[in-house]
Amino acid sequence: MARLLSAYPLITTPQLFACRDFYRRHFGFEVGFEASWFVWLTRGADDGAVALAFMHPEHPSRPPGPEPFDGRGLLLTLQVDDAEAEATRLAAAGVAITYPLSTEPWGQKRFQVIDPAGLALDIVEQVEPAAGYWARYPVPAGA
Repeated sequence: MARLLSAYPLITTPQLFACRDFYRRHFGFEVGFEASWFVWLTRGADDGAVALAFMHPEHPSRPPGPEPFDGRGLLLTLQVDDAEAEATRLAAAGVAITYPLSTEPWGQKRFQVIDPAGLALDIVEQVEPAAGYWARYPVPAGA
């Protein structure tokens, strides 16, 4: 098997430059490659080497299959160390919070925003789950 060098989602959208600006401004991504039809964004190795790509739907090199993204069927999780601070920071910057900051019983503090392509971002912080929450979901034998 070949060594895996990278993995990243490719979102097909005519809003690729608005997405570039959104992720650069609000999440500290940098442009790794940019052309009139494609933008590849990265966030440094110290943060876990995260990458995202956006491609214009009318470019002839678009691989078969990915139709223009319509906002359904994908949730991108960005794990942070302080979800409350991120929610406050993004709201102050004018980003609409589409799911309010909540502490979930399974052990996440989270909120959601939508990027310019319509992609839902679930911004989460891992926290202690509610006492006994996971007891009702036993791990199957042999798993």
